[in-house]
Amino acid sequence: MAGRDRGEVSGKSGQLDFPRPLTTVDVVIFTILHDRLQVLLVQRPAGEGEAYPHALALPGGFVDVAKDRDLAACAARKLKEKTGVPSPYLEQLGSWGSATRDPRGWSATHAYFALIAADASVLTPDARWHPIVSGRLKDKLAFDHGDILASAIQRLRNKVEYTSLPAFLMPAEFTLPDLQRVYEIVLDRPLEKSAFRTRILSADMIEPVAKMRRGPNRPAQLYRLGKGREPVYFVRTFNPPE
Repeated sequence: MAGRDRGEVSGKSGQLDFPRPLTTVDVVIFTILHDRLQVLLVQRPAGEGEAYPHALALPGGFVDVAKDRDLAACAARKLKEKTGVPSPYLEQLGSWGSATRDPRGWSATHAYFALIAADASVLTPDARWHPIVSGRLKDKLAFDHGDILASAIQRLRNKVEYTSLPAFLMPAEFTLPDLQRVYEIVLDRPLEKSAFRTRILSADMIEPVAKMRRGPNRPAQLYRLGKGREPVYFVRTFNPPE
């Protein structure tokens, strides 16, 4: 049959007669905690036949054809299983596959990255946050998860230059200095206060709430993420201070 590999279908049953790769979805989940960008990692189980027992890995697992209508649904399910909350932001990162990435067989994974507020999550016992220091994670990860994480960090940093993504890392209510600090943590550099404030307020991405944060200094206006919760794209990137 034209367009079909020989041996793809066996007889009238329509059954595939070639080995199929293992198919998984992995999720790189970021938050801000203790003034650092952090990633959620899980400890691999140590049961019989498990790959990389006790090693740290990204949350994820096999696609469940009965539950997952598509890859994004699988990623959202895995994220909620580990954190207890849906992500306000979930984006497909890319795909990785080879005959050597998983000792159990030919494997392909479809990776996503997600952004959540640390105070909104309730982690499972096998999961905890790990800090990203100078754009890197000190721990070695199972499979090729180190490469996936590095790609996710680079993607996040690139997009933060011209989008509102850090707003998805914020708690329900925050001040403008809080938001600027999160941008600076992700970008790993300071931003000019006045220019930042002008850009954020003109983008109509956040809205004031009817209360102030009070402390030792003068009261600060509290904001929340605007309705719709879609990312805002800026015309220009955030330029480094001179």
